[in-house]
Amino acid sequence: MSLLVEESQKVASAYMEPRTRGAVPAQGGEEAKDMVQTLGQVAAQWLTDPARMMVAQATLSSQMVDLWAGTMRRMAGGPAPEPEPAKTADKRFAAPEWRELPGFDFLRQAYTITSDWANGLVEEADLDEATRERARFYLRQITGALSPSNFLATNPELLRHTFEEGGENLVRGMRMLAEDIAAGKGDLKIRQSDNTVHKLGVNMAMTPGKVVYRNALMELIQYAPATPDVYRRPLLIVPPWINKFYVLDLNPAKSFVKWAVDQGLTVFVISWVNPDERHADKDFESYMREGILAALDAVEQATGERDATAIGYCVGGTLLAVTLAYMALKGDTRISSATLFTAQTDFRNAGDLKVFANEEQIAAVEAQMREQGYLQGSKMANAFNMLRPNDLIWSYVVNNYLKGNAPSAFDLLTWNSDSTRMPAANHAFYLRNCYLGNKLTKGEMVVGGETLDLKRVTIPVYNLATKEDHIAPAKSVFVGAGFFGGPMRYVLAGSGHIAGVVNPPAKPKYQFWSGPAVGDSFEAWLDAATETPGSWWPDWAAWVAAQAPDKVPARQPGGGVLEPLCDAPGEYVRVQS
Repeated sequence: MSLLVEESQKVASAYMEPRTRGAVPAQGGEEAKDMVQTLGQVAAQWLTDPARMMVAQATLSSQMVDLWAGTMRRMAGGPAPEPEPAKTADKRFAAPEWRELPGFDFLRQAYTITSDWANGLVEEADLDEATRERARFYLRQITGALSPSNFLATNPELLRHTFEEGGENLVRGMRMLAEDIAAGKGDLKIRQSDNTVHKLGVNMAMTPGKVVYRNALMELIQYAPATPDVYRRPLLIVPPWINKFYVLDLNPAKSFVKWAVDQGLTVFVISWVNPDERHADKDFESYMREGILAALDAVEQATGERDATAIGYCVGGTLLAVTLAYMALKGDTRISSATLFTAQTDFRNAGDLKVFANEEQIAAVEAQMREQGYLQGSKMANAFNMLRPNDLIWSYVVNNYLKGNAPSAFDLLTWNSDSTRMPAANHAFYLRNCYLGNKLTKGEMVVGGETLDLKRVTIPVYNLATKEDHIAPAKSVFVGAGFFGGPMRYVLAGSGHIAGVVNPPAKPKYQFWSGPAVGDSFEAWLDAATETPGSWWPDWAAWVAAQAPDKVPARQPGGGVLEPLCDAPGEYVRVQS
């Protein structure tokens, strides 16, 4: 107890010290305000029909009475409930004590009954779909936070663990909590992986290459060839700037970059700067001109080829689509085919992140960014974690701070914690023009003084979505695919935003669907699509090769024209937020 109190004081100090010197900016309550208003709309819908509300209350009461009666029977010697099937079991309640001990079994079932009842209120309320989506999101945060598995006194596994260790687990957990608040500079930055194990350029982001170009917004990496000859048409990869590019180069076994090099492609990757106040005025047009267009200039210098193919991942794909529309309007034909990885161009069905993109919340984010010139990387990291709160927040709270177990090393989660900032001008443009206004597919987006039209983009496009994506939902990507003016190959991969993309052929975990042309109905497309086991990577490689099969002798980074500046993965990627 003495050690626990001592560590608790360190937690309080780590939290208060940055605030006493004004290092933690004041946080707005826009999310909480929107949550109250949204759930208030759900309640109002039910309260306008008292008879219906009484039925709903009676249903909950009946279930709780039945549960109480069943618990009393168990305490009098009755049988325990049957275990749930493994596929549907909630892993938060996997410990046998949750069913073997009647009191904790009551807590588990009462929580499940109440959560399901509240979800039913949201689903059955007369709401527009946008409000319903926000209500689902906020209810998911509340029910995730209030789970009895998250608290020492109501979690039998934690109680047993604490008695077995004499409370040492709580001391270790409190120590990690203080360290994680200090690492977050006054805010909690939950550790999800042992980040000391993986080192950039050593055991992750280690595909050989050189930085061959650098400006204020990006470094351009050209990777060394692995084959004696290569495809004539080089490949430029445009990653998102909301996280770092090396998700495509985690390690040799998972690296899409290395695999593409091994297929005989000359691969270039943009590594975006981790911006600070100096980049406050860098907007979407800046990322287009100083990012993609500048990279194309450098690719041509390094290879002698004006003709390139390009990949855009997530928001990097949105930027690539915008750039393609701009280039088409200007008659710039340097990109002859393009691939989009889980990238949205139409934002009507934009997924859970749209919860953060109403007028009030965007205005609040803009106000915060005006003070610093950028959005803190932790803001986007927290938003992504909230999409899956049980897996990405509360499981780590329990494991780290209550069980006192440091997380093991996992390269994907190390990457996930390596967050980046975003320039004020660029982020504001993205939120207002995409999430709020959906201007690109409406033909209303203006970049570089030009109004853009995706129908002008007539080059072949390979458009990859993932089936369980909460960030760029498959249906949203499908709808956006219909706005391009050229040949479109829409492919649906299994799993989600990251795992569905990083699915190497050597150890494939998921399948993919392909075949039909893009039409009006995503559901009809899926019904007619052909399911193929394994990775989609070879399908993409065959598509790319078919666009331009000619080969030339392998090229070294810089091509003797651009002087390499440093080894891959470069310097910008090493800057921490």
